[in-house]
Amino acid sequence: MAPMLHFLLLLGLCGTTISKGTPSPSETPEVLNFELPAVNYETKGSQKAGPIGALFQMVHGFLQVVQPHAFPEDILRKVIQKKFDFSTDYKEVVYYELGLIICAALGLLFVILMPLVGCCFCLCRCSNNCGGEMHQRQKKNGPFLKKYFTVSLFGICVFISIGIVFGFVANHHLGTRIKRIGKLADSNLKDLRTFLNETPVQIDYVLGQYNTTKERAFSDLNNIKPLLGGGIHRRLRPKVIPVLDDIKAMAEAIKETKEALENVNSTLKDLKDGTGRLSASLGKVKTDLENALNDSTCSTPPATTSCDRIRSSLDQLDNNTNLGQLPFMNDQLDSVNEVLKTDLAGLVEKGYKSFNDIPEMVQNQTKNIIPDVKRVLDSIGANISNVTKQMPIQNAVSSFQGYVNETENYIHRHLPEVEEFELYRWLGGLVVCCLLTLIVTFYYLGLLCGICGYDKRATPTTRGCVSNTGGIFLMSGVGVSFLFCWILMIIVVLTFVVGGNVEKLVCEPYANRKLFQILDTPYLLNEKWQYYLSGLILEKPNIALTFEQVYSDCKENKGIYTSLQLENRFNLSEYLDIKDYVEDINREFEHLNIRLDDIVLLDEEGKKNLKDFSASGVEEIDYAAYLTEASKTPTKVDLLSYADNLEATAKNLPQGTLKESLMASAQNIRTIHHQQVIPLEQSMSTLYQSVKILQRTSDGLAVKVNKIIVSLDAAQEFIKNNVSSIIIDESKRYVNTIIGYFEHYLQWVKDSITKKIASCKPMATALDSAVDILLCNYIIDPMNLFWFGIGNATIFLLPAIIFAVKLAKYYRRMDSEDMYDDTLGH
Repeated sequence: MAPMLHFLLLLGLCGTTISKGTPSPSETPEVLNFELPAVNYETKGSQKAGPIGALFQMVHGFLQVVQPHAFPEDILRKVIQKKFDFSTDYKEVVYYELGLIICAALGLLFVILMPLVGCCFCLCRCSNNCGGEMHQRQKKNGPFLKKYFTVSLFGICVFISIGIVFGFVANHHLGTRIKRIGKLADSNLKDLRTFLNETPVQIDYVLGQYNTTKERAFSDLNNIKPLLGGGIHRRLRPKVIPVLDDIKAMAEAIKETKEALENVNSTLKDLKDGTGRLSASLGKVKTDLENALNDSTCSTPPATTSCDRIRSSLDQLDNNTNLGQLPFMNDQLDSVNEVLKTDLAGLVEKGYKSFNDIPEMVQNQTKNIIPDVKRVLDSIGANISNVTKQMPIQNAVSSFQGYVNETENYIHRHLPEVEEFELYRWLGGLVVCCLLTLIVTFYYLGLLCGICGYDKRATPTTRGCVSNTGGIFLMSGVGVSFLFCWILMIIVVLTFVVGGNVEKLVCEPYANRKLFQILDTPYLLNEKWQYYLSGLILEKPNIALTFEQVYSDCKENKGIYTSLQLENRFNLSEYLDIKDYVEDINREFEHLNIRLDDIVLLDEEGKKNLKDFSASGVEEIDYAAYLTEASKTPTKVDLLSYADNLEATAKNLPQGTLKESLMASAQNIRTIHHQQVIPLEQSMSTLYQSVKILQRTSDGLAVKVNKIIVSLDAAQEFIKNNVSSIIIDESKRYVNTIIGYFEHYLQWVKDSITKKIASCKPMATALDSAVDILLCNYIIDPMNLFWFGIGNATIFLLPAIIFAVKLAKYYRRMDSEDMYDDTLGH
């Protein structure tokens, strides 16, 4: 065990020096997901016995009844410490072994007495005693006794047969399991080789992931423009972009205002001219109608009524608007044109460009320090590689590889001898089982022949050949039983003592880990060391490193570093320390001097332009008057309706000059509506929309402009006062991200070494295979079942002998007999 522990120690040392300690990472990069290659082992930690397991459990229960005492921890400790004195401590041994001793004593008594009893019985029969006389005395209960002896012997033979079956099964099971020893050993050795081969591969993989980490860090350094510059830009954006967007919108509003003013002036001029022409046209139509109504026809009823109605409606033929009172907006247009001489949109674009150039400015101002940072990061990998190259990990692996090879050679060299011995053992077990089978076969044949050859009318001297043969078979079974039962009992006692003690002293305490707990007793294996393992491996015997804990950790597939608590000798936090590298990286980034003082969102000229626009007078226009006039109809009456009524009236008049004049006037009115009124309506709609646009643009214009200027000043002041702190914060975040990659990598290295690299599960599996599987499951369980079955059969030979001898009298042909009464016989 010591070479293995030394190897684990060396391997743990090699693993701990792969890199040097890591603090808690300030920022865990989600993009770096490392995963060690999976290692698969063949050997299972335990194996199921199958259906025969129920028989094993039955034997375990029997042993628990025979040996119910608790595991003798104190005795074993004294034995290990070489303080056991049989003369003084024998009482404890006897107390613990009392059940086994009694059973063994009974077995030895059986071994001693059976040959003596057999010899005496033989001599007694030879002297015609003990049933040796071939004379049968008739009894009234003779038929009953015959049936009783037959049933009893048959029942005993059944129990003997069960024991024989147990023996055959156990013998076969043991033989098949011994044949699996080579496969089990090869599987464990293969797992150990996998462990030895994969450990350097895992370490190389861990080292190889440094390149992945470095490439990620280099990628971030090469992309400092979007990462650091973009971070600063994003921090400033909420304060800057809304202001620039407002100024840009105001520049668009100025252009819209100019267009609206021009539209108002142009439309207003067209409307004034159009309304003048409309008034003249309507006046001429009115004059024509007045002249026509002076016709003599109007004095003749019923035309008089129609003419009076037309004469009273002439006042409706007139212009309905008063556009002449609306002034042109020339002054405001001149002011806006003066404002537009300054390209406010261009100034805003300069502000956008100045702000959006921040990432480019950051990249230009940091290009000199990036190579130095990369050089520092390269040095981390170089130092890690140098440390690992100095560790003799290959020598450690090669050293333990030698132990594995020696073990394999030893197994393969002696395995044929084991198999040869197993063949002899299997043949011996088979002979034992066959011998018992022969005995019980004699009994079965005796019962069969005796029962089949029985004749109620036959007297003891006239019994048939078949019945007589049955009696001979029974006595043959008795003879063979006396010859060999004591030998069988010797085998049972030996296997019982060995198998029972191994089960109770090794298998059970190994399964419930009592053995480990005893080995973990302070000062047991070394009087100067409180804990043997910690003293051997860590050279610190006061640390609670126990066999049970190491075994449990290995069963859970933990790494050697954790299982052996190597942190008490090789503190990873000291070796995996990135503080020195962090200081070097921070020292390089201290040269980072980003200046963003020349960012101007809008100069004074732009501000003056905004103020001039707010003072252009568009806010002082009487928009209500314009909207009121623009919403009116050009005429007081709908000319088409008026013309239709006039034409309908004319149709009711008699033919003449009046009728023709009225029809002509109606047509003129329709022409005026189509040619003058409709264009005027369209122009007035255009005027209304343009005035609305102006009204919307100028509504609260001074307040809007003032608010924009205040926000602009606040944003400019924010940049001036806070850009330095934002640069510092984003630089720290950027630097911490770079460092975080390596902190994350080194933390993963630490976790891999402590939890995954060189996981010692194959060691625990090899121990389980040697003790639990090979010794207990493969050998002791079948051995115990063997002595249990054979012992059961051998013990039942004793009553079988008695009943066979008794029953043989009723089957064999006698030489003489008492006077036989047929009535009695029947």
